[in-house]
Amino acid sequence: MEPFSISSTVQTYPQLPYETIKNDILGKRYQLSLSFVGETRAQRLNQTYRKKDYVPNVLSFPLTDTTGEIIIAPKIATKEAQKFSMTPTGYQGFLFIHGCLHLKGYGHGDTMDRLEKKYVAKYNLK
Repeated sequence: MEPFSISSTVQTYPQLPYETIKNDILGKRYQLSLSFVGETRAQRLNQTYRKKDYVPNVLSFPLTDTTGEIIIAPKIATKEAQKFSMTPTGYQGFLFIHGCLHLKGYGHGDTMDRLEKKYVAKYNLK
């Protein structure tokens, strides 16, 4: 497996330095798969693996200590971006950071919020 891969079942997704962000948060040896999917697939994955019945903006799945997968639903992210005073592209970058931090072992809270702000600023996501 490659250290980083991107797949998509949707027509477009933002071009961001995903691999650089991944390396910064998880390290170069961490193997990460990033997928951009539509709302139906995102909801199905959320139902199957988390027993939740809504369309998520991002899902992160640790597979082992050094491998994982992040799934982003761009349409949902685009709808939510304005709520967070961000562009759709910036917000999808934020969601990727959020997923990486979960894979690193962080849960929601002050530490995760601080780290998210740090990386959003570092990568100039707006």
